[in-house]
Amino acid sequence: MDITTAAAAGGCVLRSEEGLRAAHRAHAGELYRFALRQLGDAGTAEDIVQEVFLRAWRSASAFDERRGSLRAWLFAIARNLAVDHARSRAVRPVQPVESDRLVALAGGDGGFDEATMTAWTVEEALRRLSEDHRVALVETYLRGRPYADVSAELGIPVGTVRSRVFYGMKALRLVLDEMGVQL
Repeated sequence: MDITTAAAAGGCVLRSEEGLRAAHRAHAGELYRFALRQLGDAGTAEDIVQEVFLRAWRSASAFDERRGSLRAWLFAIARNLAVDHARSRAVRPVQPVESDRLVALAGGDGGFDEATMTAWTVEEALRRLSEDHRVALVETYLRGRPYADVSAELGIPVGTVRSRVFYGMKALRLVLDEMGVQL
């Protein structure tokens, strides 16, 4: 199915895998560049594009070709997601924990008791993260595995692993702050 046929079919094209793939091929690159310009972060831009197509698929029945093209509708979704992301970042800015600081925190140097408490703290903080973020952080930072290996094992793109690590570090910093850990 080409995109012209897909666009003519309206919202029902987004309900089929073939139609969704055609829409993705036709618009994903432009959506990515748009999100990258708006947010300045490649990982976030990739996440925005994924979310655009997920939302388009979920709400395919809301698409009305009489109100505008499929492209315009997808860009409206992307714009809303970028605005939401920028607003949430402005409300609660988060600085990711530097990797060397995380490793130092996990190691400790005050003897067995401090090492045990530090290990427990890091373990508890990691437990409070989503499974996707926890796996990405444990595999890349704590086990020192390359992103490509983790990507292949999980069956996801390398960019998704990078994004999960980035946002996992942000979330970890929040969790550690909530636990009262000074970084």
